[in-house]
Amino acid sequence: MNNKFLCIHGHFYQPPRENAWLEEIEIQPSAHPYHDWNERINEECYASNTHSRILNEEFKIIDIVSNYSKISFNFGPTLLSWMEQNAPDTHKAIIEADKESVKNFNGHGSAMAQVYNHIIMPLANKRDKETQVKWGLYDFKKRYGRPAEGIWLAESAVDTETLEICADNGIKFTVLAPSQAKRFRKIGDEHWTNGINSNFHYTCNLPSGKKIVLFFYDGDRSQGVAFKGLLENGKAFADDLISGFQPTDGPQLVHIATDGESYGHHHKNGDMALAYAIRYIENNNLARITNYSEYMHTVDAVYEAEIHENSSWSCAHGVERWKSDCGCHTGGMEGWNQAWRAPLRDALNNLREQLIKVFEKEMKPLMPKPWEARNAYVEVMLNRTKANIENFISKHATNGLSETQKTKAIRLLEMQRHAQLMFTSCGWFFNELSGIETVQILQYAARAIQLAESESNAKLENAFLADLDKAKSNISDIGTGKDIYQKYISPYKLTLTQVGMHYAVASLFANNPKTLTVLNYDCESIKYERINAGIQKLAIGSTSVSSKVTLSQKDFSFVVLYLGQHHLIGGTTKALNDQEFGDISLELTNAFGRSNIAKVTDLIKEHFKEHNFSFFHMFKDEQLKLVNQFLNQSEDQAYESYRKIYDINYNIMNVMALENLGIPDILRKNLEMVINIELKDNLMAPEFDLEKLKHLVHEVNKWKVNLDEEIINKALQNLLDKLLDSFEQEPVKTDPLKNVLSILKLANQIKLNPNLINVQNSIFNLSKSIYSGKLTLDNQKAILLILESIAEMVNIDLSFTRDNVLVKK
Repeated sequence: MNNKFLCIHGHFYQPPRENAWLEEIEIQPSAHPYHDWNERINEECYASNTHSRILNEEFKIIDIVSNYSKISFNFGPTLLSWMEQNAPDTHKAIIEADKESVKNFNGHGSAMAQVYNHIIMPLANKRDKETQVKWGLYDFKKRYGRPAEGIWLAESAVDTETLEICADNGIKFTVLAPSQAKRFRKIGDEHWTNGINSNFHYTCNLPSGKKIVLFFYDGDRSQGVAFKGLLENGKAFADDLISGFQPTDGPQLVHIATDGESYGHHHKNGDMALAYAIRYIENNNLARITNYSEYMHTVDAVYEAEIHENSSWSCAHGVERWKSDCGCHTGGMEGWNQAWRAPLRDALNNLREQLIKVFEKEMKPLMPKPWEARNAYVEVMLNRTKANIENFISKHATNGLSETQKTKAIRLLEMQRHAQLMFTSCGWFFNELSGIETVQILQYAARAIQLAESESNAKLENAFLADLDKAKSNISDIGTGKDIYQKYISPYKLTLTQVGMHYAVASLFANNPKTLTVLNYDCESIKYERINAGIQKLAIGSTSVSSKVTLSQKDFSFVVLYLGQHHLIGGTTKALNDQEFGDISLELTNAFGRSNIAKVTDLIKEHFKEHNFSFFHMFKDEQLKLVNQFLNQSEDQAYESYRKIYDINYNIMNVMALENLGIPDILRKNLEMVINIELKDNLMAPEFDLEKLKHLVHEVNKWKVNLDEEIINKALQNLLDKLLDSFEQEPVKTDPLKNVLSILKLANQIKLNPNLINVQNSIFNLSKSIYSGKLTLDNQKAILLILESIAEMVNIDLSFTRDNVLVKK
């Protein structure tokens, strides 16, 4: 038996980025060409580790594997919630990888739980620690279908009370940094040794009499992965891991723990180095790959350890990074400090205490055990269907709550959810008070305050602002935390009426405008009229807006006038009765029908005074939708003009090219514009035209057209993915597969370079399924020939897979 065990742990986490009111991430320009950083990191890291490539000496793909099935890992629950909605394929692959790891590691899955939204546990009160653990464990079991044995503590920050709470909730182990170990000794010995030996695992005896197992990862080798370039070469990575074993005959464990984002986001192709290292170690029998749970059940702990209280993995000063100017930072200008951390922590602690008072006073008449209800509220957070909410309320509430009381109870629980989110650790981690992570947690605080003040007589914001005023930005023009809150938070607080404004604008262009969903809100018009006059549009309605999250509802009436481009004028008022709505609607439509825009504007100001709005009051993503509505029309009109010039001048340009007369720049640019547009449109068309693509490829080469590669490569990628998906749905139809091969050949002729990740995955998996006999087709031989031809074009060497499968068969 190989007594050398090896475990690689990845802590996969991103801070929650959702707007506190919208429950959606708004566009983040710094993540371009992606919508936001979650989307970008998913493609660079989370998704790539579900299908990591192993290359041969010729740099051809010989295998595609899931790293998650061979490593230990945890994902932040808030990140998984985003992923489930926005990257469902990655989410599904991660869950499946854990199931595969159960098979790989003798019934012990590799996934670990995590405290829910990454708060620094030693700095939290006991009640919040309990909620973080319970929410994290419930989320884990709901997703993975099994209870968690281990839990990851945010920043691995730990104290004894946290370990006690983990043990109380059935957690058997956690992972810490070596610097967090105070001392260790062999079980039964009296003598303690300071520090730790990371090659062993340890029992930690708790004051309650309970125990928990602690793994202290190899610090040097973990640092090598994170910061010293070890992921540049898979074999070098493997060799470094193996060098961690000590000359002893007994069982020992070499294990590392790093941010999971090291494997692809921080280090490009880091996922491939990881996959290669694991394969190399297994093939050469250098160590037995394991996870923490399997190792804990396989090898009995013979040592015990004590921790340094209030310690973490990323702060040499314990947990000071999240409450003081300890010297830990991530850069910034010369002379910057982090003295703002302490008053920020104090402000949020003080707010938390006030929110506790509101919660207990207002909730007890509705739910007699409010804190038990909060611990169980994760059940609603993960399933916001009406039936599930009603079931939750029936379990925790007094009998016979009215609809208004039910809404109040949910809003108070949402207040507490945001009171947890406002302590997310990233708000303190970086170097400046006005950073996006700190602004994010202030947004959660603002939402908690808004909910508290709406459900009670409490007035909390002024005291919070006074506390924030003590936190000073390093940038003199920005000022204090109070200034940041008033500039970046207060103007963007959302009400149901403001959601209604966005519904009003969206209704101008919707096919079914009377019923729309705007982000996490349902909007339904009881009365609605819309009329068009050229590019101008007028809509008037009486609408009910309801939140899917808090159950809050509001009825109001609106009007919106669209004048083209980004020009729009709108207003809202209290819900109009039938007579009022009819009279005002008639006035507006008459004025609009006569093209008397000045009169329409006057009527809006007269009858819709509660809130006025324009393009500049809209959410960023909604602004983009409106602008794109106009730009798409303008692009179509521009294309028609370009095409006319192209058609009129094509023959003369042909002659000029043949005679080397030199085509005028303006005509060449016009020609390139037409070919780029037609190439993109053909690739994006519902019915792809292969013959037209052949013609356009010919034209590109003939005229040496400069292509808009970013747009065309993306369109080409989507088309290839769509065709392969079509084939996988109906493998009896081979035309999609044949088209993929033809398109790839044509793309090579004009040197296009689309992202072929999904194509490679599909071709590899289809071929493997046929080789192994899992998929049998009538025309199997012909299909395999096409698959093998595509594989060659997308840099896959199927010989390894074919031979390996045949050996197993």
